[in-house]
Order: sequence, then C-alpha cells, then structure tokens
Amino acid sequence: MSIRRPGFNRESVNVAILLTVLEIVAPVFLLASIGYVWIKMGLEYRAQFVTQLSVTLSLPCLIFVSLMQTDIDPSALANLSLAAIAAYGAVTVVMIGVVRLCRLDRRSYLAPMIFGNTGNVGLPLALFAFGDIGLGYAVVVFAVMVIWSFTYGVWLVAGGGSLGKVVREPLVAATLLGALFQWQGWETPDFLTNSLKLVGQMTIPMMLITLGVAVARLKPGNLWLAIILSALKLVICVGLSWYIGRWFNLEPISFAVLVIQVSTPIAVTSYMLAEKYGADSDAVAGLVVTSTLMSVAALPVLLALLL
Repeated sequence: MSIRRPGFNRESVNVAILLTVLEIVAPVFLLASIGYVWIKMGLEYRAQFVTQLSVTLSLPCLIFVSLMQTDIDPSALANLSLAAIAAYGAVTVVMIGVVRLCRLDRRSYLAPMIFGNTGNVGLPLALFAFGDIGLGYAVVVFAVMVIWSFTYGVWLVAGGGSLGKVVREPLVAATLLGALFQWQGWETPDFLTNSLKLVGQMTIPMMLITLGVAVARLKPGNLWLAIILSALKLVICVGLSWYIGRWFNLEPISFAVLVIQVSTPIAVTSYMLAEKYGADSDAVAGLVVTSTLMSVAALPVLLALLL
C-alpha cells in the first residue's frame, strides 16, 4: 500500500524512509523521555491531577474539535468504526484463548493483552504521521477502545462494569457530539472553536510526558513472561488488525491508523486498574514497561511498512 505525505517520495532511498519515520516517532518518545527524566531527577509531578485534567477536559475538547473539523466522508468513518469493533472483538477472542492456554490469571493479564495505549501513543502517532485527517480517524478507534475498556475491561478486573458510567464519560460524550456535528456539517462559533482548540492542544504533550512519568514510577515484575507476552500481543494485534482492515477494504490512511492504534503498547491504565481492584499489579507493570520499550523498535518498523 502507499500513503503519500507532503515532501515524501516513494522512490527515495531507504535512508529517506528511515528519516521520515524518525520524524514521526521521535517526538512521541522524546516527550515521554522528559517525564521519565523528570521523575528520576526527584522532581514533583502530580500525575493524577494531570491525567484527570486530560481525560475530563483537554482530551474531550481535542476529540470534539477534531471530529467536527475533520474533512472525512461520514461513510468512511462508519466503515472504520465497524472495522475497529471487529478488530477489538477478534483481539478479545484470541487473547482469551492465549490466557487460558498459558494458564494465566484472567483478572491480571487479559485486559492488558487486549487494550493498547491508543490515547498516549496512538493519537500522537496518527497526528504526526497523517495530520489532522489521521487524528480524526485515530479518535474513532480510540472511542471504540474507551467504550470496550469501560465496560468489558472494568468487568474483567473488578468483576462488574457500568454502561451508565460509559455514557457519562466526557470522552464518550465528546465523541458522539463531535460525530453529530461532523455528520450534520455544523460548526461552533469561532470564539468557542478557538477556545476548545486551545484547550485541546495541551492534551498530547501532557499525555506523553505523563506516560514517561508513569513508566518511571513502575516496578516491573515477572520480566521474562512480560517480554514473551508483550511480543505475542504485538504480533497478534498487528496480524488481526491488518487482516480486518483489508477485509473491510479501508482506504490507506484509515487502514494505517487502525493497525497502529490496535497495535499500540499496553496502557498504563491497565496497571492503575490492577492496583485499584487488587489484581497482580506488579505483573501488569512488567507488561506495561516491556511492551512500551518494545514499541520503541516495533512502531518505527510498522510505520515504515504503512507509509
């Protein structure tokens, strides 16, 4: 497949491809490194406050404006939504089999094996790689993951999920409202749009720095098992999302975004849920760290294949 980007020539040598991929990936890991170094220097960082600010205010603003202003055919968004649902459904079924086959604790291991870091890693990568259109597509996949995570994911770890809680989530409300505005062709007044956009612009830097902070504070456990499971998750997620994207005949950018989002490393929120509900948080921490480090090498290769 071929995705044309401004200033990028498919006939260029491999060095040009490598530089293009590094331009996309480097800001993600550089910003995460800032958070990591910040903590290692012993400086204060109130991750809980920053995370709450992001998921309650800035990220909903980013999602709403991105969907409202994105120039994407509604039928393409609908097709991607169905593909994302199918992809996460397939990943869930396969991961249930993996956890059972390996005789792992379902409460501790299944949710991390299903859900990736589509917010902290996936959204920035889609934006840097494919611009505002890529971000619009990434938001759709992110929304599917959020809904599945707040229902089935919470049920896995805590023994009960709440549909009402999902509906009340600002992320879900912003997604539905943004999709409605995009479908109807509505626009908020300029002063409000500019304000929402300004609030939303702080989301990605904050999320990436917070990712680095969270990784710096984790204490990994069961390292070799974490390495094996992280590699297995990556291979399964890439394979399933690639097959499903082809099966739904997604156009190149939406196909690439689907594969990247589904294949992102294990989310730090998986560790937070394990800690909150009494699952094996040390084991989950090991998965988060190893899959994140693995993605440093894996995501550039994946992007190079998709560009």
